[in-house]
Amino acid sequence: MDDHILTGAGGHMTGKIIKGIAGFYYVHTGRSGLYECKARGAFRNQKIKPLVGDEVRLDIIDAAEKKGNITEILPRRNELVRPAVANIDQALILFALKEPEPNLNLLDRFLIQMGKREIPVVIGFNKADLADETAIRQVRHIYDLAGYKNFVISVEKKEGLSQVDECLRGKTTVLAGPSGVGKSSLMNHLYPKAAMETGAVSEKIKRGRHTTRHSQLFYLGEDTYLFDTPGFTSLYLTDFTEENLKDYFPEFLSYEPDCRFVGCRHINEPDCGVKQALNEGKISPARYEHYVQMYNELKEQRRY
Repeated sequence: MDDHILTGAGGHMTGKIIKGIAGFYYVHTGRSGLYECKARGAFRNQKIKPLVGDEVRLDIIDAAEKKGNITEILPRRNELVRPAVANIDQALILFALKEPEPNLNLLDRFLIQMGKREIPVVIGFNKADLADETAIRQVRHIYDLAGYKNFVISVEKKEGLSQVDECLRGKTTVLAGPSGVGKSSLMNHLYPKAAMETGAVSEKIKRGRHTTRHSQLFYLGEDTYLFDTPGFTSLYLTDFTEENLKDYFPEFLSYEPDCRFVGCRHINEPDCGVKQALNEGKISPARYEHYVQMYNELKEQRRY
């Protein structure tokens, strides 16, 4: 985001909130750097809480000390609840090919959560050095068929990392994935100062180690921000019904016109175009199986 600079007290700027702790918001303004800000009381009265990722206007209180007040939150393009973050361009989800074995059911749950929020996803498969070529081809084939952009890397061996740099450039990205897949190692490669900066902010506001629990965006370069999320172990389906679940499996879409029934669920109906495509190998059996599991889970939820 370009700066709108007027130096000294009383000037104005726009920037992006990269961290919020204990009522203070740290706003990155591009070339002018990081400002420590408070949010105006009006936001509290309107029950609006600034989020990490919000693009904001601020009034400069002290240019030398880099202090300001947030006066306006610009319209949000999207927002996630957990983690609480706004204006995401894409999610980069990292899974290991080995150690641990990839839990593709968990990956598919993440993909439909992002699909619901219309946030594009790129999948990174890490630890290529531990997996054999056949296993790599098989897992990539599943997501190629589903239409998801994916790549294979080894953070440990520093292989394929230019694909990550290219994927992130010019965007605000959420980095997510279960624990043990190499997220911290990737983060250290992309942003070696991350741990140091977290410590510096902690020192400034005297919150010690606990600040690492807070959401933070890292500025990687011009218009490029990375949001590191805690590892997730399970994702429950919320805001979904069994009727609309199929809309979040993009590979079903082109075969639905071949279904005999409008609104076909692709489960027990005869003459189903999706099941026909499945039989012909055009849809991954693993993805379809996860769809059926989630469909039944949502149906069961509704009964109670």
